[in-house]
Amino acid sequence: MYRQGDVLIVPVAEEALLPNTEALPRQPRDPRGRLVLALGEVTGHAHAVVGPGTLVRESGPFGVSYLHLPDGGRVVHEEHAAIPLPKGWYRVVRQREYVPGAVRVVAD
Repeated sequence: MYRQGDVLIVPVAEEALLPNTEALPRQPRDPRGRLVLALGEVTGHAHAVVGPGTLVRESGPFGVSYLHLPDGGRVVHEEHAAIPLPKGWYRVVRQREYVPGAVRVVAD
């Protein structure tokens, strides 16, 4: 497992993926060419992956995200050290927090 701030990246064996994983909506790259895993609403900083790959995401605020890196990649952020990732599939989990009456994704 890999963690960078409020983002957890968990390796997933390809045979453990749901059959429709690759058919989930693909997330576009940002203007800098990165796959953004989480964007800081306050700072504008991003946990992002550089290198070839795809990011697919189920709909909804708590939808599951899967990252596919055919050649490996790096997770970068303006305030954290880069994390190298080997090739493969990953589940991307955003940290959540409880506030009275609700659960929400942590705001950065």
